[in-house]
Amino acid sequence: MTLAQMRGLWLWAGALSLALLIVVPLTWGLRAMAVLTVVCVVAVAWNRLGRRAMSMCASLTLDENTSLPPAAYRQPVVLVCGDGLVGLFGETPMEQLALRTTRQGCYVRVPELEQLPALTASLKTLRPEWSGQLSVMFIVNPAEQVDSAVLAGRVRALRYQLGIIRKGGVALPLLLMSYLQASAAEGAWFSWENGEDQPRVRQAGACASLVDWQRHPSDSAKRAGRMHTSVKLNSVVAWLDHAVMRHLAPRDGRDPDGPPKICAVTFVPEPAQSVTGNLWQQWLHNKVALFDVRQTEPGQGTSMPFPDPLLALLPSQTQRAPLRRASVIAWWLFAVAGTTALASSAWQNTLLVRQVSDDLRRYNAIPVTGQPERPEFILREQALAVLREDALRLDSYYRHGAPLSLGLGLYRGERLRIRLQSTIAGHRHPSLAPRLVGNPKPVRLDSLSLFSTGSARLKPGSAKVLINALVDIKAQPGWLIVISGHTDATGSTEHNLQLSRARAAAVHDWMQHMGGIPGSCFAVQGFGASQPIASNDTETGRSANRRVDIRLVPEPGACVLPAAGPDLQPPVA
Repeated sequence: MTLAQMRGLWLWAGALSLALLIVVPLTWGLRAMAVLTVVCVVAVAWNRLGRRAMSMCASLTLDENTSLPPAAYRQPVVLVCGDGLVGLFGETPMEQLALRTTRQGCYVRVPELEQLPALTASLKTLRPEWSGQLSVMFIVNPAEQVDSAVLAGRVRALRYQLGIIRKGGVALPLLLMSYLQASAAEGAWFSWENGEDQPRVRQAGACASLVDWQRHPSDSAKRAGRMHTSVKLNSVVAWLDHAVMRHLAPRDGRDPDGPPKICAVTFVPEPAQSVTGNLWQQWLHNKVALFDVRQTEPGQGTSMPFPDPLLALLPSQTQRAPLRRASVIAWWLFAVAGTTALASSAWQNTLLVRQVSDDLRRYNAIPVTGQPERPEFILREQALAVLREDALRLDSYYRHGAPLSLGLGLYRGERLRIRLQSTIAGHRHPSLAPRLVGNPKPVRLDSLSLFSTGSARLKPGSAKVLINALVDIKAQPGWLIVISGHTDATGSTEHNLQLSRARAAAVHDWMQHMGGIPGSCFAVQGFGASQPIASNDTETGRSANRRVDIRLVPEPGACVLPAAGPDLQPPVA
């Protein structure tokens, strides 16, 4: 892929990550840290990609007469290493990239085997479209080698470098080549494909078997020359199998490396380089016990032929266009992000259903009692307050839409909202619900006039307010007196519930003591902030919500007041 496409993928991945941070429920602190991390990672990747592209461009220094083919070039690109590079590419400085382009392909010189992975990576960066066109040609000329151990080390080094390239995601086909001197060279290429036993002869655009090639000419002298070439070819093949192929064979069944894709041999009139006492001369001496005393002069300035007829045999992988490949990766990233978002939404919906269902079960598990002083009555009222909070939350989702953490088509709170509303609407005080007819208007006392902030102890100056309320209450003897404490939304729910009940109990204790009213005539409740009469967003509304309500429930006979005798007067406040 090109630099712009890789940067675009990183930006796309960053955008998907930011979208996930909106969907996944996190605290604001964690969300800010995650956003900062994503931005930093994308910025670092952006800079590293740019520096890598610049270093790759700097590593490919072409000479002034050559240039890389365009990105649309679709012929094989062969990385040439080994012997005879001078005869193929001429005298070129080692720091420059030598390149030769023919009608059948493009050849790139690799001066040292250690440079093979770096050069492959540079070509993939500059020409990502060539990933399926790259291959390696390793030349082994027996006339240039004098030490079999050194040759074996070079072959194993080639195998190691190919393994490094393969780990980077590219498996380069290997073409093993050998140039050998012959006086009657005809320019034919003898090739073995995929480990075949018999070679094929490719010459002048034609392909024939070795037997047909030997029998084809009618001239007996030419036929005899070809027979001599065939004998020499067998010796070359035997030497390659002994000195080279056994070092390229897989070490075990798990080794993905195998023999070369193509092995080829050709004969040239004069080799570019040749040394005395080379491995080829040693091989012939071991076979025939004779020394070749002829002095072979290296061909100065001789141009070695490139194996153009063999390039059609190289496997050409159909590489997807970089834009299409980048699109596939982008779609995969989108699929992963979408799956993660759906999984998070499903989990949050599961937690919501579990929480509300537990609140409903807790409320229904508390026994119904009509005596406010019993613990079950208080627990049921507290559970009802929790249900009201759940109902407000689900009603907000119903009116304004569910948040993204619960949305994405997976929201399951609507059926719970109906159950909550039905449960809350069916809540009744068993001793009060059938007879709540014609209730007098409740007496509403301001908490600030009775208590200090956060306290449930009556102020010294609250007696006047309580006396006025007691007068109204004593006007309806025998009715049930329900004292309800309320707070604003400031503070925790548990604290507000306890404070509201404590204030209602303080008013109850004062009235029972000062009014001489039996305890059975009272019902004390604490609702916390669950029943506001004004908005808690303003100070005026919060002040109105801090109150103590006294209601008279018309239940004649619900409580019995003490009878007044001649010596017993009702207590006067």
